[in-house]
Amino acid sequence: MTLDALAKEIATQAKAEAELIIADAKQQAKKIEDEAKSEAMKFSQGVQSRAERESAQLSVELVASAKQANQKHLLIARREELDNTWETIRSSVGSPDLEGRSNILSELLSEASINGGDMILKPVSTDRKELEKSDFALGDDIEGLGGFILESKDGSIVLDYRFDSRLDEAWKENIREVNNILFGNK
Repeated sequence: MTLDALAKEIATQAKAEAELIIADAKQQAKKIEDEAKSEAMKFSQGVQSRAERESAQLSVELVASAKQANQKHLLIARREELDNTWETIRSSVGSPDLEGRSNILSELLSEASINGGDMILKPVSTDRKELEKSDFALGDDIEGLGGFILESKDGSIVLDYRFDSRLDEAWKENIREVNNILFGNK
């Protein structure tokens, strides 16, 4: 074999071996690329799945938070309305022009005469003029929406006939009904 032929043979074999190495490298590169794509797809699906779960959870939390905020605003609004109603009622009851005021005072005096014969009557200033007609000894004016208190001479016993206390009791006894009327609760 001649030197030229030998060089050609070596070149041909080297070329064939290089092609095999290149083909093998391409095959390995393709396998690595496919594995990387598969791994990236799994990672992407995991991230997407986690993001969807977190998004759903966040959505649930936001809805719950919004509902809670709405309930709080509703309760505050209801409380304000009840407070306004209470103040309106107190204002009406405390008005000197309250319809039937003298009848209410007469009934309270009748009840008081049974319970507190020789006690001192301390009127709310609004009703002093009306209560001066009673058989009780009058004391100093007291604060209140109307009515009076009876106090023993030594101050050890006090009977409350003020509109305030009666109104407070009536409010407590009827708050459920007031609530139903104002807000339609059943």
